[in-house]
Amino acid sequence: MTAFENKTEIVETDLLVIGGGTAGPMAAIKAKERNPKLRVFLMEKANVKRSGAISMGMDGLNNAVIPGYATPEQYVKEITIANDGIVHQKAILAYANGSYEMIQYLDSLGVKFEKDGSGEYNVRKVHHMGTYVLPMPEGHHVKKVLYRQLRRLQVVISNRYISTRLLTDRDGRVSGAVGVNTRTGEFLIVRAKAVILASGAAGRLGLPSSGYLFGTYENAANCGDGYAMAYHAGAELANLECFQINPLIKDYNGPACAYVTGPFGGYTANNKGQRFIECDYWSGQMMMEFWRELQSGNGPVFLKIDHLAEETISEIETILHTNERPTRGRFHERRGTNYRSRMIEMHISEIGFCGGHSASGVWVDESAKTTVPGLYAAGDMASVAHNYMLGAFVNGGIAGRDAADYCAEIDLPGYDEAFVAAEQARVMAPTKLEDGLTPHEMEYKTRRMVNDYLQPPKVTAKIQIGQERFAEIREDLSQLMARDPHELLRALEVHSILDCADMAAAASLFRTESRWGLYHYRVDHPETDNENWFCHSALYKDASGNMAHRKRAVDPYVVPIDDTEKDAYHRLRVKAEAAE
Repeated sequence: MTAFENKTEIVETDLLVIGGGTAGPMAAIKAKERNPKLRVFLMEKANVKRSGAISMGMDGLNNAVIPGYATPEQYVKEITIANDGIVHQKAILAYANGSYEMIQYLDSLGVKFEKDGSGEYNVRKVHHMGTYVLPMPEGHHVKKVLYRQLRRLQVVISNRYISTRLLTDRDGRVSGAVGVNTRTGEFLIVRAKAVILASGAAGRLGLPSSGYLFGTYENAANCGDGYAMAYHAGAELANLECFQINPLIKDYNGPACAYVTGPFGGYTANNKGQRFIECDYWSGQMMMEFWRELQSGNGPVFLKIDHLAEETISEIETILHTNERPTRGRFHERRGTNYRSRMIEMHISEIGFCGGHSASGVWVDESAKTTVPGLYAAGDMASVAHNYMLGAFVNGGIAGRDAADYCAEIDLPGYDEAFVAAEQARVMAPTKLEDGLTPHEMEYKTRRMVNDYLQPPKVTAKIQIGQERFAEIREDLSQLMARDPHELLRALEVHSILDCADMAAAASLFRTESRWGLYHYRVDHPETDNENWFCHSALYKDASGNMAHRKRAVDPYVVPIDDTEKDAYHRLRVKAEAAE
């Protein structure tokens, strides 16, 4: 076995940011801009230069609220309707109000957005109601732009450290975090006045149909460790039964990108080449219609762009094959899929948690504050529905500014040294074994059970069996072995994945209705029950250390929704006569 460094380092800072992908760097940047004297420490388990869901850039903004195309109020209305009304509108409005300013800020840093001949942003329509999509044909350089800004502002960056648990003081206020180096095994204690969690989605929850552990739609590093840390620190999580499920390229497991092709005339079609949904915006109801078509005699489902002009297809190829997932072009080439003569086969992704694409996240208010004092959350792991990359930037900035102000008002809190000792023993336990179960073995089994028992359509008896299987796997954690620091990273991720599986099962059982289309379709509770379930479902760790639930009321809307508009996203289906 590789030797592990028997060393513990203690660092003191004002603000600790965990996660160096999208929201984390922006939170650190905006905190330093707010208070240049603030000590900001950014912890990332990979390397900030190329980490997170935008490690290879992004091909567009899905939710750009730009004057002349949409107002913040129109955007709030769209997302409220798309999410079946279960949203915290103040948080969505806070994002919408900051959207255009953030686009301009990114533009000033050198991020390139598509513009028309007059130099205006060239916004396209994909959503069912509004116009919010801004392409980024040269979006591959976003991380480089962020990294330069972090260095300019002298944010302290600690790469290759995975955070394992948050620290709290005796009053329950957050006071830092503990982590371990993924190259040496060195233990790290970071004391802080405030913490911003920006660890991304729980993308390694379900297992891709390929069976590859890291062949996920989400960035494969996003294993749900932020969800697990927030839960164990006492934070409330919201709507974890609202799974992320996306329409993806079959076998490649990346987005087919109707978002990109839709404005050019592409669309989702059945095996007859017929369009069966009016818009390709990723909502739960859209996925329900996708799933129904996939199960019917009209399946499989495809992205159709073979009817477009050559110059249009060439432009689409340039965008899709150079940004975000540049392997997409090579996959199609070797499979023999020429966009000009063949539709692109699609399928349904594995399940996950993601506020960015659905609504399942750590509960936050309009200032990105969680229910734990001093703890913030932003990006895909926060509960702001349909947040996407731009939402991660905006809400990361909101968190950074608010946390900077918070840090100026308090002294450095204490922490429980006995807790740290116990956590160090938990973290290092896999390194003490000479023989046992590898992280890959345990992760594969956990995620296969997630597929078997939690993948929608949901059935109560299957979910309950899943809980029994997860409990059996948890008993086996004592046999989890790590032969080197990298395997220790994977072993710690298994703990987080299992925590997320438990939360997904418990949340799915708690909400005894169907809602959000395919995201929470319970076969034995098939109807939507607004009388009893028009609320957020809150999951938390109670005083006894058990998983508990409560209903959190939906706050009064700040943007009214007309009764005639509430079911707009349930009218996506193209009538058969129109499709023929």
